[in-house]
Amino acid sequence: MFEDYLYARISDDEIGMEKGITRQLRDSRDVSERSGGRVVDEFSDNDISALAGAPRSGYDRLLAALAAPNPLGVQRRIVCVHTSRVWRNRSERAAGIEFGKAHKIIVKQVNGQEFDLRTAQGRMFAGIVGETDTGESEVKAERVADVARERAEEGRANGRVAYGWQRVYEYDSRGKIVGFHDEEDTTEADVVREIVGRLLASDTLKAITDDLNTRGVLAPSAGDRRKHRAKGQTADGALWNKTSVRKIAVRPANIGLRIYHRGRPDEQLLPAAWPRIVDPDDHDRVVALLSDPERGQTKPAARSHLLSWGIGECGVCGAHLRTTWKGNAKWGKKQLLYTCEAKGCVGRNEQAVDLRVRAVMLSLLRRSDVLDLLDGSSSRQAELLARAEALRARMSAAALAFAEGDMSAEQVRVINGRLRPQIEEAEREARQHQVSPHLSLVVASVGEQAEERWDSYSLVQKRAIMEAFGVRVRILRTRRGPGFDPESVEVKPRDREG
Repeated sequence: MFEDYLYARISDDEIGMEKGITRQLRDSRDVSERSGGRVVDEFSDNDISALAGAPRSGYDRLLAALAAPNPLGVQRRIVCVHTSRVWRNRSERAAGIEFGKAHKIIVKQVNGQEFDLRTAQGRMFAGIVGETDTGESEVKAERVADVARERAEEGRANGRVAYGWQRVYEYDSRGKIVGFHDEEDTTEADVVREIVGRLLASDTLKAITDDLNTRGVLAPSAGDRRKHRAKGQTADGALWNKTSVRKIAVRPANIGLRIYHRGRPDEQLLPAAWPRIVDPDDHDRVVALLSDPERGQTKPAARSHLLSWGIGECGVCGAHLRTTWKGNAKWGKKQLLYTCEAKGCVGRNEQAVDLRVRAVMLSLLRRSDVLDLLDGSSSRQAELLARAEALRARMSAAALAFAEGDMSAEQVRVINGRLRPQIEEAEREARQHQVSPHLSLVVASVGEQAEERWDSYSLVQKRAIMEAFGVRVRILRTRRGPGFDPESVEVKPRDREG
């Protein structure tokens, strides 16, 4: 009679159903019964690859059980489907064989020979078979790496299609799949562009996340079967969170690039075979915006007042402004004031100050030369992007003329051949300039629509526009008593030279 200790392991079980483990243990029980064994205990490690030496709690408990005192000297066996389930890398196998020698263990395989680790021959054959297992795994790993490299160089996706695209399979005359390519999924791509656009318009990650979930827009992970979900996520993964929104916004895939060997020393960005769904300049701006180390340092509660988080300052000592309720019986009920954060040098009614800021900003945004007041790099970038857009419009006009029969294909080819290098040069030069992440928001705010747009913006968006122009608001000292003096609130944009 043998004392049998069953062990099972499966490398990949992402959804946690443990069907492979159940099958291995069932087969091991059958072998134990047929060969005169008595099952003492069963151990398993699910969804854990042993090749890389990952920790295995089941395997550790198996060894502990086999190392326990054996006063009756009953022969103990490890019963497994194959030794590759027990050992896959050389170091674990060598240690396991020596352990078996010390504790007089036999390894019984469901599919294969038995190894008596008490004997030199048993240990030798266990090592030979194990080395074959390891060699096969390493050859397979090399082959997979070569295919992955080839796939990366061809720009093809690694795995399933990413959010924003749909996979189109290609078939031969017999209906056999011979390849595939990824095309834009209009619905999902529009969500990606919306996220990028709203971030560039100074919307917050939280606001975008809440809105997508309220509207019932399914998250990229919707429908995936997984063992573990983030806290607050539904079982089907349908909800967005700030992390998933941010990841979607900054993916190089959005502009037709794929990452090869992510996080490794040889990480590369390679051209992708799928179409881009976000303008490269918008991508650069949103990456710069979300990479800003100052982003997120201000608590959301501090953003309920326009000037209380750094854009307003005391005209006496230069300290930041904060808000506080003040008032007495002489001047009536309490009112919310902007006050000097450091010494209380000044204090002014918040509502009146905000109305003063609104009036000055509307006057600024209606100026015909308002974009010239941006810092030099942003102004030049806007000019270059406008030029590139105008050239694209000319290309589109040529395509329309060809469609209507007013222009030949050769004429369109010549026009495109001349315009495309000019577009690429304008875009290249634009990327060399410092990018204002809120440029699109600023451009959308100027002109006759300034008042309507300003009043519709959140405090965060208003602040972004003021920052783009370098606006600073200084509260100056004034006479005490009722009434509000607009001249005591200085609202000035940055000088172009400053």
